[in-house]
Amino acid sequence: MKSKSPGRRSPARIRFPLWVWGIIAGIGLILLLAVSMWLFRAIQGAVSSFDVVSADFNDTAVAPSPPQTGQTLPGAPSVVNSPEESSLISSEGLQPWTGTERISILLLGIDQRCDETGPTHTDSIMIVTIDPLGLSAGVLSLPRDMWVEIPGFGADRINQAHYLGEAFEYPGGGPALAVETVEGLLGVPIQYYLTVNFDAFVEMVDLIGGIEIEVPEAIDDPTYPDRCYGYDPFSIAAGTHQLDGQQALKYARTRATFGGDVDRAGRQQAVVLAVRDKVLQLENLPGLLAQAPLLWQTFQNNVRTNMTVDEALQLALLVKEIPAGSIHTAVINYNYVYNEVTPDGRAVLVPIRENIRQLRDQLFTPPIIPTPVIENLPALMAAENARVAVHNGTAVFGLAGATQEYLQQYGLNVAEVGNADSSAYLTSQVVTYGQFPSTVRYLTQLMHIPPLNVSDSTTPAGDFDVLVIIGDDWRVPGSEEPTP
Repeated sequence: MKSKSPGRRSPARIRFPLWVWGIIAGIGLILLLAVSMWLFRAIQGAVSSFDVVSADFNDTAVAPSPPQTGQTLPGAPSVVNSPEESSLISSEGLQPWTGTERISILLLGIDQRCDETGPTHTDSIMIVTIDPLGLSAGVLSLPRDMWVEIPGFGADRINQAHYLGEAFEYPGGGPALAVETVEGLLGVPIQYYLTVNFDAFVEMVDLIGGIEIEVPEAIDDPTYPDRCYGYDPFSIAAGTHQLDGQQALKYARTRATFGGDVDRAGRQQAVVLAVRDKVLQLENLPGLLAQAPLLWQTFQNNVRTNMTVDEALQLALLVKEIPAGSIHTAVINYNYVYNEVTPDGRAVLVPIRENIRQLRDQLFTPPIIPTPVIENLPALMAAENARVAVHNGTAVFGLAGATQEYLQQYGLNVAEVGNADSSAYLTSQVVTYGQFPSTVRYLTQLMHIPPLNVSDSTTPAGDFDVLVIIGDDWRVPGSEEPTP
């Protein structure tokens, strides 16, 4: 497939509706539940029968056609679908988060309209990643039309993952298949998921008494879409406004300004910050605490997650400690994808994997801290005398041999080259069999492999100590880059 010229790209193809940002607001609102232990105990009996994990947006399921011949359902997902909860909250819920590993949460906005039932697509996809040690966070938004590999179903738009997981009863449902799809695209583990529909954001904004927004320019949108494939015209003048839930939703979803989706992304961020400011204002706390049972019920009715309440509270308390300047946001825009049309006529966005890899590394890895160990890394690596194997996990012929020559220039002992168990690795991996920290660190620096892609094992399938599995994100520096 050949990409279209840049002049024909339409920014309107990337859509990030407000309910995705509403998810973040919803997580922030959970902080209210952590403010007072007595409030939780008071409402515990009334809401203890709610089940967050099994929340369902639909009353019935519409079974689509089964997979085509040769299509198999994937295995069990890595996420937990139904953790048992004996009560609404335990004493652990108000304790600080004790984990040290990075946490990532997949946020999914559900495209559910009118009285539709059955499997639903995700119109918005976002990943929140949190570094507990460095007290930093990143937020990455993915376009719904991005062309990716969905495990067990082949290449398709990324927003199909949730639909297919629901339709074919994938273990863990649509959220679990969406998690595995995004993990494969970015090469990062995702521990939690959170799905939400339109109603969650609208109700939560109303329950906190609305938000104040400074509108920089007048907006007139006579074709603003309603919830049932019709129109619900929206207009607002420039200036300061107090918006309720429906108005805030319209303000952030409309594209009726010159900048289209670019302007809309800015408005969505402004709405999120307005929600955050409203929640954190101390004079609003008594009223918000009084609304806690309704906030929790809204969360239960409109949100599906594999987090326990304790985990949600602990994560919310952790996020509260992260300085605003340490929260970084990014969108996979036309710097990271290009327009294409599939053979069956569908307009899609094809990932530029090298650019996405660089963006991922910026958001999902901590900054490198210069130390004497890193300065002496080549000597420390040589002292370990680790045997390195390089296996090609791509369809690029000769990539393992070329990588061997490249690494040997830097003194690495590449004792074996070969093919990996699959040629569909999207990102490069390092597996260690023993303690070879300097060799691993040297490899990850030379090949730009993030720490999240490094794992340990015990029994190598050959005479080597460290295994490098090459993914599609790696090309030997100086070699010709293939077209994405």
